[in-house]
Amino acid sequence: MSEDLKAIEQRLLWLSHWMIHNANHIRPKADGIKVGGHQASSASMVSIMTALYFRILRPEDRVAVKPHASPIFHAIQYLMGNQTKEKMENFRGFGGVQSYPSRTKDIDDVDFSTGSVGLGVAITSFASIVQDYIQAKTWGGDQEQGRMIALVGDAELDEGNIYEALQEGWKNDLRNCWWIIDYNRQSLDGVVREGLFQRVEQIFDAFGWDVVRVKYGVLQRAAFEEPGGDKLRQWIDDCPNQLYSALTYMGGAVWRQRLMDALGDQGDVTALINARSDEELAALMENLGGNCVSTMADTFAAIDHDRPVCFLAYTIKGWGTPIAGHKDNHGGLMNKTQMAEWQKHMGVAKGEEWDKFATIADPAAFEDTLRKAPFFAKGRRRYSDEVVDVPAIALSSDREISTQMAFGKILDDLSKGDSVLAQRIVTTSPDVTGTTNLGPWVNRRKLFARAHQEDTFKAENIPSTAKWEFTPEGQHIELGIAEMNLFLLLAAAGLSHSIFGKRLIPIGTVYDPFVSRGLDALNYACYQDARFMIVGTPSGVTLAPEGGAHQSIASPLIGMSQDGLAAFEPAFADELAVIMEWAFSYLQKDGEGDPDERTWLRDETGGSVYLRLTTNPIEQPGKRVDDDFRQGTIDGAYWLRKPGPNCEIVIAYQGAVAQEAITAAGQIAQGRRDVGVLAVTSADRLNAGWTAAQRARANGIQDAEAHIETLLADVPRNCTLITVIDGHPATLSWLGAVNGHQTIPHGVEHFGQTGTIAELYRHFRIDASALVQSAGELSHGRKIPRIAAVG
Repeated sequence: MSEDLKAIEQRLLWLSHWMIHNANHIRPKADGIKVGGHQASSASMVSIMTALYFRILRPEDRVAVKPHASPIFHAIQYLMGNQTKEKMENFRGFGGVQSYPSRTKDIDDVDFSTGSVGLGVAITSFASIVQDYIQAKTWGGDQEQGRMIALVGDAELDEGNIYEALQEGWKNDLRNCWWIIDYNRQSLDGVVREGLFQRVEQIFDAFGWDVVRVKYGVLQRAAFEEPGGDKLRQWIDDCPNQLYSALTYMGGAVWRQRLMDALGDQGDVTALINARSDEELAALMENLGGNCVSTMADTFAAIDHDRPVCFLAYTIKGWGTPIAGHKDNHGGLMNKTQMAEWQKHMGVAKGEEWDKFATIADPAAFEDTLRKAPFFAKGRRRYSDEVVDVPAIALSSDREISTQMAFGKILDDLSKGDSVLAQRIVTTSPDVTGTTNLGPWVNRRKLFARAHQEDTFKAENIPSTAKWEFTPEGQHIELGIAEMNLFLLLAAAGLSHSIFGKRLIPIGTVYDPFVSRGLDALNYACYQDARFMIVGTPSGVTLAPEGGAHQSIASPLIGMSQDGLAAFEPAFADELAVIMEWAFSYLQKDGEGDPDERTWLRDETGGSVYLRLTTNPIEQPGKRVDDDFRQGTIDGAYWLRKPGPNCEIVIAYQGAVAQEAITAAGQIAQGRRDVGVLAVTSADRLNAGWTAAQRARANGIQDAEAHIETLLADVPRNCTLITVIDGHPATLSWLGAVNGHQTIPHGVEHFGQTGTIAELYRHFRIDASALVQSAGELSHGRKIPRIAAVG
């Protein structure tokens, strides 16, 4: 069997490197830019991945492949018939194999997208927690527990989010998680510091992981048993990383000279060295554990428990190639001369470079060996689950209420029922559960833990509004203060239907200004097409007493620019109810993506949803049931006050400043002026529909008209738009470009400070008086600056 693994390993090494070489040196280029592809980083992983995929993995296991080992992954899939030659030939080209494994862009069976280093590592721990969460539920089924596995570059250990995830895993009794560290001791800019392995082992051990160091391959372990082997082993252990890499690059003759100089003529060890040719000596010294496929297979197979395991696999970067060990090889490539020589060494005949079985004596037997790999036995492992019915969600109020309070009330109402939707909702928050109004939901639905934990305050009869009982049936996963962990957990839970075949409806809450702290992981979650609802609250300078550190400015623009995320900022409770009912269905959509000609949005594809909410209670408009209101709320805007044929001013607002806009409109109208009020619930969806309609017209569909174009169609051209938002003014200032209306944007561009809402609204000119002043300037014929002064 070890011969079979070695044959597979060598095939993968060749195919991955040829794919990269073809993209850089053979395929015609439209420009002179290097395509890249990380040959050396792939080579260091080839033995590890061969042992995993063709000996150890089962269909229920899931793997996050380190970004720079993407060519090995695609070569594996190519061998198995899951990737095409055409896409391999177009590696890193348009429509070809992606630079880094992608669930949404690649055709082969990618478990977790990777690219931004560290995130693919950490998501495996959260996927394991989600797997435990599903198994603990009565509806979770009786599926085999898979191992969530990350292939980790040692330089990725510099990423802070990995350590945040380690702590969260410890708190949640993590299991069935393997992290395999490619310890090649080289990064993009140099060689990893000496002694890193000791720190790594101490850290993982402190968090309860089983640490397995895989340092020596079969050849080295055999040599250590020979007379003098103990001295050779000691020399290897003492050799600095940089020197080991340099000697690897220089080859067998230099290895011999350096070893003889260091160890001297000591009889037994000298005989051990002299018994090997230069080529054999180089093979011995480069036979580290991570580059020995049989050693890796045996090491993996020896794990007989479900505790998390960290494998520290020593490797040579560029192993098996002419650039092995060179400190510049991270982004380096074999040149044409090196590749020609290496092709001879690998035994691949010219013209057979893409042949899967080019060097295999018995292709039929080799193919039979491939088919017997357990991991591929069930074919493609993309699952699905039934769409969950969404009950009617209604919430209106005649009293003052904030959208944050309304959100908590909607979830609380769901928690009281027995709908399948309520059953599948899982909430999470980075230590802001109570202050983001998740408390009532958690009190009824409890917190998740694999083992029951009593609420001590309840047991001791101490009154508390929070009933924090942990139970396997719980539906809230409490996190520490780490927004990266929040979005990684939402990503894992938001892929549960595809990875585990059981649909979850994940809802996360976070302080709105701290969305930015987890932005890399949010983008990563959306890139995977994970489905979740993120609720950012409290928002803007409306959180007045908390000061600038807790007041968000840019988050509306994040919502607009983030692909895969539909962003809303409702002002009223009934708007929020309409949006949430729509959102629960939108999270589950997986259609073809044909545009809806009413809005030109591709709602059938579905996606995630971002709600930007506020703590400020405002007067509610009373019960509204008309279709224009409901549909407009979903599409992004509706007329709160329709403009007349002689309309001079339209005030367009989004979110918390609704009351200011309404008050201003009333005051302006007292001067016998025609004023319209546009309630914007989603600048994101308005803008997306507008740009999509423009593309449609460019493609010949002349009657394409976006929702915002329809809304503004009858507004006179000489009418002025005054926009206002508790956020960056650019969120709404583009509205003037739709039909060429002069626009006066009001918003927040600078850090806030403490104060009352009235004081800060006045300071940033987002209050009713500032809006009235802008309208007054127009009536007196004064020139209005295009960008309102703020701060």
